[in-house]
Amino acid sequence: MKIAYLSSYQPRKCGLATFNDNLIKAIDPHVSFAHHDSFVVAINDSDDRHQYQYDKRVRYVIRQEQIADYQDAADLINESGADICCIQHEFGIFGGDSGIYLLNFVRSLRIPFVVIFHTVLESPDAVKSMIIKTLAQKAERIVVMSKKAIQLLKDVYQIVPDKMQVIPHGVPDFATENRDVLKEKLGLQQRTVLLTFGLISPNKGLETVINALPDLCRVHPDILYIVLGKTHPNVERTHGLEYVARLQQLAVQLGVADHLLFVSDFVSEKELHDYLTACDIYITPYLHREQITSGTLSYAIGAGAAVVSTPYWHAEELLDGGRGRFFDFNDHQALFIRIHELLSEPGQLQTLKTSAYNYGLSLRWPVIGKAYAELFRVCIGKFCRNFTSRQKTGAIEIPAFNAKHLIRLTDDTGILQHSRYGIPNRKEGYCLDDNARALIAIMMAGKEMNAQEVSYLTAVYLAYIQYMQRPDGNFHNFLSYSRQYLDEVGSEDAFGRTVWALGQLLFQKDANPSFKALGYELFNNAAPHFDKLVHLRGIANTLIGISYYCMTYPQDVEMIKQARHLAGRLKEAYCRASTGSWQWFEEKLTYDNGILPLALLHAYEVDADEETKQIALATLAFLSHKTTTNGYLTPIGNQGWYSNGGEKPLYDQQAIDAMAMVLANAKAFELTAQPNYEDDMVTAFNWFLGANSIGVPLYDPQTGGCRDGLSAAGANLNQGAESTLAYLISHAAVSAALKGEKRTGLSLQNPMIKLDDGESVSHLNPTVLKGVRFTG
Repeated sequence: MKIAYLSSYQPRKCGLATFNDNLIKAIDPHVSFAHHDSFVVAINDSDDRHQYQYDKRVRYVIRQEQIADYQDAADLINESGADICCIQHEFGIFGGDSGIYLLNFVRSLRIPFVVIFHTVLESPDAVKSMIIKTLAQKAERIVVMSKKAIQLLKDVYQIVPDKMQVIPHGVPDFATENRDVLKEKLGLQQRTVLLTFGLISPNKGLETVINALPDLCRVHPDILYIVLGKTHPNVERTHGLEYVARLQQLAVQLGVADHLLFVSDFVSEKELHDYLTACDIYITPYLHREQITSGTLSYAIGAGAAVVSTPYWHAEELLDGGRGRFFDFNDHQALFIRIHELLSEPGQLQTLKTSAYNYGLSLRWPVIGKAYAELFRVCIGKFCRNFTSRQKTGAIEIPAFNAKHLIRLTDDTGILQHSRYGIPNRKEGYCLDDNARALIAIMMAGKEMNAQEVSYLTAVYLAYIQYMQRPDGNFHNFLSYSRQYLDEVGSEDAFGRTVWALGQLLFQKDANPSFKALGYELFNNAAPHFDKLVHLRGIANTLIGISYYCMTYPQDVEMIKQARHLAGRLKEAYCRASTGSWQWFEEKLTYDNGILPLALLHAYEVDADEETKQIALATLAFLSHKTTTNGYLTPIGNQGWYSNGGEKPLYDQQAIDAMAMVLANAKAFELTAQPNYEDDMVTAFNWFLGANSIGVPLYDPQTGGCRDGLSAAGANLNQGAESTLAYLISHAAVSAALKGEKRTGLSLQNPMIKLDDGESVSHLNPTVLKGVRFTG
């Protein structure tokens, strides 16, 4: 068993670094490999890879805010021969918003991983919740250090209990030394020592102890309160040592400065154990209940210290059964009473220490290391069995269809354009684009919904389209919430999508005849504008609608001619822009690119023109080649476009681009039955589920919505109509394709493409299509 560890690492002064070092040393004796075979991928908190002098265990250093490093680290681990990866998780360790770059790492990992959650929040924001849920979904097992964490993960994050396991925080396995000797060694003889240790920050409640010192000193004049540890690096970067100075000033004001000692150092574990053994009472005066793990408290129990603490979550568990005493948050009077009781009753004090020591034996690192080693073996075996099962069945898991957000966004006017997070934003009103897409989604996914819902929603979206059609047959696009037109004429894109929706409605065999009658009327009202279209995407969307119409009314010769004409416009654009290495309709890739080859595939269904099909498949192959990275979809980012010979913008990626790739590949698979198109369709759909350049899922199963695009910082948390409909349409297309619906059984057999020199090739690999000349 070879293990890769992802964490901060010593000599970085960080609790996770110490924990990770101890965990590795504890696991090593329980695994059958040379110790140097396990390795660490370390996280640096700057862009300097040489910031820390790591030992030889560190194979790679991730610079916290450099997203490319996470992909490189995953690639290294995948190729290392490691059997499993152990990830220490804390929100402040990884880059991006709340550490979202970690999802890029786990998305690319090809081996099982276990994640150790050092923090579990009771009220996470949307990003933190998404991160935890995604990690939990992809991990073989989640390790937490308290039962409360299990409860929170189950209740707040809806994680199944079978995924979770409690393994307590480990503590050093040091031999017990004579307390009086240690006190003398530390210069603490003749003093009654109170101790708190750990990184210092304002939420630790140290003021509570200092405020209790005046009363304590009156009855125990030899008391000394030691605060052992440095100021937290984040606090020091922002505020310097201001907090410590305030605490010292408070002690001066209260007249107890001689009874307060700051040992501002990051001591070794042996030194820490000496202080814990030498102290009379250990105090954790934290100010908030919501602390799920406290390594400092675990160390104190492991050293057999008498503990007085506020009742935060981890303390309530560790000190249960009489292993400590509690006082309320920010209550220095109650703290005084607890300490005075214990110092006045040496028997009680010793009982606490004995109880803590005996319990701490179960927390020693050799015990904890064995538990992790056994867990890792189980996870590796389970992963291998599941992998073999997936290979045998070829099963592809997709979420159940969920129309909740579609319904939430829809009122009696139509579907609202935008959403603030998962809540409809009425201020932005409606647009024709989205209502057309909504009608398409209903036509494609109607079998997954209640028949009454389908009928009602179809009527709403069709009524919106009718309301937006102008007397001349063209359409307005934008409508205010008060139903006022906000433009004179909409875009060609909106026009084309509406024609598509109407054509698909007419093609739908089980649609309500009265709905079809209105759809037919609206479609033919728009027909005079087909010849006026200029922009390729408007042409492509319109062509898809016309193709559906022609499949429904094959006797309409004039409309078939119109389909050929618009297909010819796309092919002409291809002939003008394409070169040997640039097999595309324009000199740049912009947005909604997959719609262009999709339109030609639909046109091929109408008149079986071979050139149309060949150009469609060649451009789809080119587009797939340009937008697939490491096995996942990377749509052209909207922060600039991708010009021939230029650099591809990675962000912002949009859901409609993923949808277009799903639909184009689904249609190509339907027409050819070639499995590579099915694979590419699933790859495109998985973009919604987290197989993307960040590793962040766009689809939100709780709301049924889809997040509005992908930036370098993560997903846009708003869930507007465009993205949600792109997901639902994609879901419907993938479901139909995998069930074998709509497949015609047509096959390319051995497609031939004429080359300039008269030779031919029997494949459509874009890297081979140099000098291609398509002939009718």
